[in-house]
Formats: sequence, structure tokens, C-alpha cells
Amino acid sequence: MSAIDPATLKPAILQWGRELGFQAVGIAHIDLREDEAALQRWLDLYRHGDMEWMARHGLKRARPAELVPGTMSVVCARMDYLPADAAPMQETLDDPQRAYVSRYALGRDYHKLLRGRLQKLADRIADHIGPFGYRVFTDSAPVLEKPLARNAGLGWLGKHTNLLDSKTGSWFFLGELYTDLPLASDERATDHCGTCSRCIGACPTGAIVAPYELDARLCISYLTIELQGAIPESLRPLLGNRIYGCDDCQLVCPWNKFAQPTREADFAVRNGLDQATLVELFAWDEAEFLRRTEGSPIRRIGHERWLRNIAVALGNAKGTPEVIAALQARSTHPSALVREHVTWALARHAVTNAGY
Repeated sequence: MSAIDPATLKPAILQWGRELGFQAVGIAHIDLREDEAALQRWLDLYRHGDMEWMARHGLKRARPAELVPGTMSVVCARMDYLPADAAPMQETLDDPQRAYVSRYALGRDYHKLLRGRLQKLADRIADHIGPFGYRVFTDSAPVLEKPLARNAGLGWLGKHTNLLDSKTGSWFFLGELYTDLPLASDERATDHCGTCSRCIGACPTGAIVAPYELDARLCISYLTIELQGAIPESLRPLLGNRIYGCDDCQLVCPWNKFAQPTREADFAVRNGLDQATLVELFAWDEAEFLRRTEGSPIRRIGHERWLRNIAVALGNAKGTPEVIAALQARSTHPSALVREHVTWALARHAVTNAGY
């Protein structure tokens, strides 16, 4: 290690990362004291909701050298995921009979892809300098990936709390390589949100409670993906036809006019999920759900919560005979969670249809 020249190794790492398909690579220092204070406040306000794993590791999330002893610098990488072949987002959102799935989940699960590419990057570094200490992360451990990416110059934290880049917007995944290499960090990205607040106004549930502050308990991504139990009744009408995640804050962001479609075939749309109907997806039994979501991030919520989410969306859709029949077919489902949301949806249509 003493013979390594960090000044020549760093540009090589950045180049190797781009050759492996990352759109941008940068080096971050490990001083996250500013972000540690923000994390602690967020946890103290219980804005993480039922995501107990956010607090489980304490402040180790903001202390890379405690999470991985010996860490001196972090290689941060960014990969675009917006599928070029997907139906227009607003078109799907405007059709209450169709299901909206967050763009990141339309194709293959990104965890394995990014982890594999980062491992290849680590292997290439080792081929060049010999064995070194490292650990690969892709949203898989207590890591403050967005602040690290900001410190690596990959973008700034927007008012919606997503990472933003002035040249490519925000439709990208992040991954990290914690290393014991003494690499110089890149210049921290600066904020370019200015006076814009479109993301705050566009959030269907008001989850962006202040600029740069998100209450996960109100976020549709949390409600449809992370929440284990019942979706609060007061929020159900606000979900519209969003059955897995939400992209509204990104959809309205002016910087995303510069976003580029992904070049990764694995992120292409699978199973027509960019324009499938709610009734069609609600008809999947568990075996079909597991088959259709093989290799997809959607599988992690399981069939029960899949039906829960779609039942809410069907309650928000127009009460056509097809919609009513689909809901009635699940009214005696073995899951109390599914039955509760189906009952709510049918009651919504009973109230709506009472005026006819």
C-alpha cells in the first residue's frame, strides 16, 4: 500500500468505473457530521415510521469508519435507470384504470447489477495495486449514500431529498465502494434548486414537509413498499393509481429535462408494467405474482401487499362493472389485510354510485 500513488490511482478508478457502465464516478471523504445531525433529528421526529432498521444501527450509518473499520475514502458511482421504452409517465397517471409502477422497478432488480459492477471495479483496482480493504454497498446496509454521493460531486440533495445533477437530473441508482485507500475526495456538489418548489407542490400526500425534509410516513413509496400493515385511510384516496412507489417529485423537476434513457437492457420494461391495467394485475394469484416478479424489486413486498396496494387503486378508479367484479372476487381473501382494503374500495364505490 505504501507504494501506491493516490494521485494516479484516482483518475484510473474513475475511468474504470465509466468503462464498467457507470455514468459518473467520484470519491467522497468520510466526514458526515453535518448529515449525522440531520439523521438524528429525522429519527427523533419518527419520520422513518416503521422502518426500524433506519435506527437499528444508531449513528453508524453516518460513520463509515465504524461501519467498515479502516475506511479512508468512498468510491461513489451513479447509473441511469430510466427505461427508454416505457409508456409516458403522465399518460399512465392520468388513466385511473391503469397501474402506475415507479420507473426504477419496471425492469430487473438493480441491487445485483450494481453490486456486480462495483465488484468488478474492486477487482480491477486489486489487479492494479494488489489486495486492499474494501466493501461493496448498493442500498444494502446502513449507508448515507446520498450525502456521500454529494460529497463525491455526483449531485446535490434536492428539496425532495433525492440526489440531483444539473446535466442528468435524478433518474439514477447509487452504489458505493468503501475502501482503505487514501484517495483525495472530489469537490462537493453545490445546490441548484434555487427558488423552485415544484416537487413540494407536486407531492400527492404532502410528504415533503419542508424544503429538504421528507416525512416517510406520508410518502407513497413508503406506504406502498415499506409499510407492512394497513395504509392509513386518510391517505388512501391520495395514492391514486400508484401501486408501487411514486415518481411525482421527479416527474415535475425541471432538471430532469436533461435525463438520458438508460443503456442497460436489464432496466427495460418487463411484463408490460408501464401500462398494465389494475384489474389485470389484481387477478394475479400468488404463483403468477412470484413468476412475473422473478428478478424484480417488486417481489420483496409479497403478494399480500401487492393486492393491498391495488385494492386501494381500484377504490380510486372509476367504479366500472369490471372494477367492482374484480374487488368482489377478492372480498373473501384469506388475508385480513387484503379484505380490509377491498372492503374500503367497495365502500368507496357504493358511496360514489349512490348518486346515480
